[in-house]
Amino acid sequence: MKSMVYGQDARVRSWVSGHVGEEFNDTDTAIGIEENGKLIVGVVYNMFTKASVSMHVAAEPGKRWTTKEFMFKFFAYPFLQLNCNRVTGLVRASNMVARKFDEHVGFIQEGVIRQAFEDGEDAILYGMLKSECRWIRS
Repeated sequence: MKSMVYGQDARVRSWVSGHVGEEFNDTDTAIGIEENGKLIVGVVYNMFTKASVSMHVAAEPGKRWTTKEFMFKFFAYPFLQLNCNRVTGLVRASNMVARKFDEHVGFIQEGVIRQAFEDGEDAILYGMLKSECRWIRS
């Protein structure tokens, strides 16, 4: 059975970091989904500016987890609890799985940030406005 993981920010941040190769700060908030005690999905929120927050998602390949309930919880935090107007995501240009996922859940490609990663790879800039988020509509 899958269940939400709250209040274990350090555990989830570490797991996401290991999957996406990014370091996060101790103050970054994280939530996840676990199955049989093992994390299968993690989301880290950082760079909160009152109007916007960045969202980093990692998931075990092949795991099915994108239920309406889980998606509501992942987007309720930035849009309802933090009352942000937008969520921003950066994805490696070569990561077609992540790009397809972002577009499927409703993110809009807004641009390309050239050579954004240490290895020189471009980042695709995705954004979702609160008014566009189908996951938090009643």
